[in-house]
Amino acid sequence: TGVQTCALPIYAQRTADDRIAFGGRGAPYHFGSAIRPEFDRDSRVHDGLVTVLTDMFPVLEGVAISHRWGGPLGVPRDWMASVGIADGLAWAGGYVGDGVGTSNLAGRTLADLITGQQTTLTQLPWVQHRSPRWEPEPLRWIGANLGLRTMTWADTSEDRTGKPSRLGSAMY
Repeated sequence: TGVQTCALPIYAQRTADDRIAFGGRGAPYHFGSAIRPEFDRDSRVHDGLVTVLTDMFPVLEGVAISHRWGGPLGVPRDWMASVGIADGLAWAGGYVGDGVGTSNLAGRTLADLITGQQTTLTQLPWVQHRSPRWEPEPLRWIGANLGLRTMTWADTSEDRTGKPSRLGSAMY
């Protein structure tokens, strides 16, 4: 196939035991921000990721996939993670799928906030940041899933034509 530019985010990480952790993209938003265990095991999403993986790394065609998982993401309206303290409660979140590295930084930032230290971490723009609220349903459901389908279409178009998708570019 052609070069896939991946309008929908993906990630790949080499593991300590020389494997690849690969994921991202494709899971639909469920009405009312519903969370259910079966949403984490959507074979269509997992199969789509395997297709992207083997498109990017054809040598992996037919190689066994040892683990599959899924789960909800914390996605703030402005896509900005945040940390802070309010009413004696420390909080952090909204990592938009980048939680491994971001949670480490959040922990270090919260440690400085909790101990009252003024550091470069406590001066970061995400400290005490409050994201705007998402649109009410059904607008949120329509918008999130329309965006997902648009970016999936952009990936398909770019793969087919080898040219950047104008629609995909407009979504950023």
